[in-house]
Amino acid sequence: MPHSKRTASGVLGGVLGLIGLSAVAGVLITATVTPAVAVTSAAASGAIDMFNNLPSVLNIDKLILPSKIYYTDDKGKNTLMATYYDQNRTPVEFDEVNTVMYDALLSSEDPRFYEHGGIDLMGTARALLSNIKGGSQTQGGSSISQQYVKNVQLNKCYWEAEDDDALNACWLKASDSDGADGYQRKLQEMRYAISLEQRYSKNDILLGYLNIANFGGTTYGIEAAAWRYFGVHAKDLNLAQAATLAGMVQNPNTYRIDMKDGSVTDADGNGVNSEADGYKLTKARQVYVLDRMLKDGKITQKEHDEAVKAKIVPKIKSAKNGCAAGSAAYFCAYVTAVVKNDKSIGADLLQKGGLNIYTTLDPAVQKAAQKAQDDWAPSYQDNMQFGATSVSVEVGTGRVLAMAQNTDYVAGGKAKNGESSIVYAGSSKLGGSGGFAAGSTFKLFTLLDWLEQGKSLNQVVDGRTITRTDWTDRCVAGGTWKAAADTGNYNNEAGRFGTPMSFTKQSLNSGFMGMAYQLDLCDIGNVAERLGVTLANGKPIPLTLDGTSTDPAEKPAPNEVIGSDNVSPLAMAAAYATVANKGVYCQPKVIDKITDSDGNDVEIPKTTCEQVLDPKVAATAAYALKGPLSQGGSGALGNPWDGTELIGKTGTNEYTQTWLITSNTKVTTANWVGNVDGGFKTKPDIFHRYYKGYQLSSLRYPIAKSIQAAIDKIYKGGSFPQPDSTLTRQVLVNLPDVVGMSVDDATKKLENAGFQVKVGSDVDSDQAKGLVGEQSPKAGKTAGGTTVTLSPSNGQGIKVPDVSGQQPEQAVAYLRSIGFSTVTATCEQKDDADGTVNGTDPAAGTMAGPTTAVTVKYASDTCGGGPGGAPGGGGNDDGGRGH
Repeated sequence: MPHSKRTASGVLGGVLGLIGLSAVAGVLITATVTPAVAVTSAAASGAIDMFNNLPSVLNIDKLILPSKIYYTDDKGKNTLMATYYDQNRTPVEFDEVNTVMYDALLSSEDPRFYEHGGIDLMGTARALLSNIKGGSQTQGGSSISQQYVKNVQLNKCYWEAEDDDALNACWLKASDSDGADGYQRKLQEMRYAISLEQRYSKNDILLGYLNIANFGGTTYGIEAAAWRYFGVHAKDLNLAQAATLAGMVQNPNTYRIDMKDGSVTDADGNGVNSEADGYKLTKARQVYVLDRMLKDGKITQKEHDEAVKAKIVPKIKSAKNGCAAGSAAYFCAYVTAVVKNDKSIGADLLQKGGLNIYTTLDPAVQKAAQKAQDDWAPSYQDNMQFGATSVSVEVGTGRVLAMAQNTDYVAGGKAKNGESSIVYAGSSKLGGSGGFAAGSTFKLFTLLDWLEQGKSLNQVVDGRTITRTDWTDRCVAGGTWKAAADTGNYNNEAGRFGTPMSFTKQSLNSGFMGMAYQLDLCDIGNVAERLGVTLANGKPIPLTLDGTSTDPAEKPAPNEVIGSDNVSPLAMAAAYATVANKGVYCQPKVIDKITDSDGNDVEIPKTTCEQVLDPKVAATAAYALKGPLSQGGSGALGNPWDGTELIGKTGTNEYTQTWLITSNTKVTTANWVGNVDGGFKTKPDIFHRYYKGYQLSSLRYPIAKSIQAAIDKIYKGGSFPQPDSTLTRQVLVNLPDVVGMSVDDATKKLENAGFQVKVGSDVDSDQAKGLVGEQSPKAGKTAGGTTVTLSPSNGQGIKVPDVSGQQPEQAVAYLRSIGFSTVTATCEQKDDADGTVNGTDPAAGTMAGPTTAVTVKYASDTCGGGPGGAPGGGGNDDGGRGH
C-alpha cells in the first residue's frame, strides 16, 4: 500500500489537513483498541495504519550507572575508593521504595495508571488540544508509561551521543513537543507505550520510571534522590519528602532543593526557590501533589494539612564524584587515567557503565608509604614547587601496591600551595607528570649492557674524569656519534680506574662514562626500552634514535647514561623489579579485575610479563646492586638493616632531583624527591634547604628506609640468586715494567694502564737516585686495578753477582772489591763436595746496599777454619782441624 511507505510526519500532516483535530482524536481513541475497531474514514483509516506501522518495540538500554573503584583490604573485603558518574543513580527493587512514594507519583502524574493500556486518553487529548490552540504553555498529558518511554529514549541519547552538541540534538529530538515533529514524537511515544504495557507489568514500568527519572542536576533515580535531598533511603521516605520528590519530576532543575541561593533567577537576577524563600516553587509543587493525593484518598486531611504546614528542610548529602582526597588519592587518580586511556573502556564507560573496578592496591603498603611521605616530606616550600613520591611494584606480577605523594590531591582547577592534581609517579599520559631526570638510577642500563656484552664486574675500567668524544653508536650513520662529554662526579670526587662493582656501589659518574665508552650508546638505550623505560612523555629514549632529528631533545647524548632523561618513577620501579625477577619484565598494572553492572567480567587493560634479560645477567646485576645499600654504599642510609637482603640504587640530577630505589625479592619501591618543575627560583636547589634536620636532598633516605622496613614485614624477601662466575671473573692484564723511570712518568704509565699507584720508601738500587728502583708487584700478568707500590732508588744499590763455582776466598775478595763492606763465608760439610761456592745470601741478582751483610755459601768434605785460607771460614767444625 502506497501510504505505508510515507513518513510519519507526512502522514500526520495529511491527517491534520484532511480531518483536523477530530481525526487526531479519533486516532487516539482508536489507538487504545486498535486493531479491533474499524474506522470508515479513509484518512482516519490511513492514520490508524500509519500509527500501527510505527516501530513498536522499544529497546531499553542499560541504565547509565556510576562506576566504582575498589581496593581489597587484608580481610578480603572490597572497600570503595572512588565513584565516577554522569548520572548518580542507585537502582532499587520495587519493595525498596516506600508505597507513599508510588502514591505521590501516581496521584500527581498518572492517577489512572493501573486502568489504562499505556495511554491516558483524556490527559493526552487535553494536552494536544491545548498545544494546537497555541496555549502559553505546552501541556504534557503523558502517562507514566509514556514518560518512561521518553526517559528511555533520553537514556539512549546519553549512551550514543559522541559530544555535547550531538547529545543536545538527540535530547531535543526525544523531547520535542512543537509542531508536526512534536506530534510525530508524541504518536511514536504512544505507540511504544502501548507495546511496553504488553511486555511488562505495571509495577515493572512504575519502578523502571522511578529508577530512570531525573531529580535535578546529576541526581537520577528515586534512591539517589532520597539520599541526596533528605539523607534517607527510598524505603524510608515520609509523606512530605515523597510529595516533594514526586513534584520534582515535572521540572527537576527548577524544583531542586540543593541550591541554597536559588535554583532559578528572576528578571533582576535574584535567586528564586532558595533557602531564604523556603524553596517556594518546590513547596507550591509539593502542595499540589499533596492536594492530588488527598483528592485520590491516598492520605487523610490531617496528614495532608501537617505536610502542607511543614517547611521543606533538606539534608543534603554530597555524592562524591571522582577520587577524593585521602591516603590513596594519587593511586586512584592513576587508575582513573589507565581506565580512561584504555580503548575498550574509556572515559565514557567509566562515567556511565556501572563498572566495578578492583585494583591492585595493598592498603598496608599504601598506609606505610603515605605515612613516610607525611612524616618526612613537606607539602610545600617557598619559591619552589617541591615534590616527593613513592611507588611500590610487586616483583613477578607488576602489580602496583602503593603510590604515595607529599601533596594533597585536587581533581582539577588551580591548586593551592601543597596541593596538586599531578600524579608524580606517573607519566604525561597517565597522571599528567612530565617525569624527572633519573640521575644515577639510570646507570642500571649501562650496567646491564656491560654484562650482556660478557664483560666482568671485576675488570678494571678507566673511570677518570676525562673528555671523551667518539662514541660507538650503531643507531647513527657510520656507527660513531661525535659528542664531547666530560662528566664530573658528585661532591667533586676524583675519577679513577676501578671496576663496575665499585663504581656501582659508590655511584661514580666518570666510572660509568668509562664503561659506556666501551659499549654502544644505542644498545644502552635499547636495554632501557626493553625494561619498559621511555621518556615520561611517551617518546623513545634519545639514545635509541639516529640523530637526524632537528629537535635537540631527540638527539642522543652521552650524558643520558647517567640519567639526564626525564622518566617516570613507576617505570623505573618496574625496571628494577625486572632485575629482582630474574630478568622477567612485568608491565605495571593497577587493575586486577573489572565487572559490569550485571557482574560479568570486562576485559582489563592488558599487561604482559616477558623474559627480557638472561637470568645470569639479572643475577649478576643484582649482586652489583647490593653495593649501594651495603655499608659504605651511596644508599646505605636508606637501608632499614632488618636482615633482609636488598638491592637498589641512588640517583641525583644536578641540584634539583634525588632518587633512591630499593627492592627485596618481592617488592620494588622507587622514591623520588625534588623540584617538580626542575627549574630554579629564588633559592636554587634542594641541597641547601632543610626539613627536620635533613637536607631536602637527603629526605629520600628516611622515606625509603621507613617504607622498606614496612614492606620487609609484609612481603618477606629472600635471597637473590648467586652471580654468574664468568661475569664476576678476575680479569688479568699486563703490568708494565717501570723500573728506571721517574716516579711521575711511572705513575702516569701505570695509571693509563689501569693501575692504582702508591709511592713507598727509598730502596737500595743501582738506578740513579730518585728513579724507580723497585716496583711491587713486578711486571707481568696481574689483576686489573691492582695497587702498584713504587720505591724510589737511593742510588747506592749494588746487584749481588753470581759467584757460584769460585773458590770461597776468591768470591769473598771479589764481593769486597765491588763495594760490599761485610762479607763472610759459611761452609756446609758434604761428602764428595769440591769446596766451591754454591750460592750467596742475599742471592745473586739481588739489589743490596754497601752495608748489607753478604754471606758466601760453599760445601766441603771437611770444613775447618777457613779452607784454602778463606777468610771467615767455618761452619760445621765437628770434623775440622784446630789451631
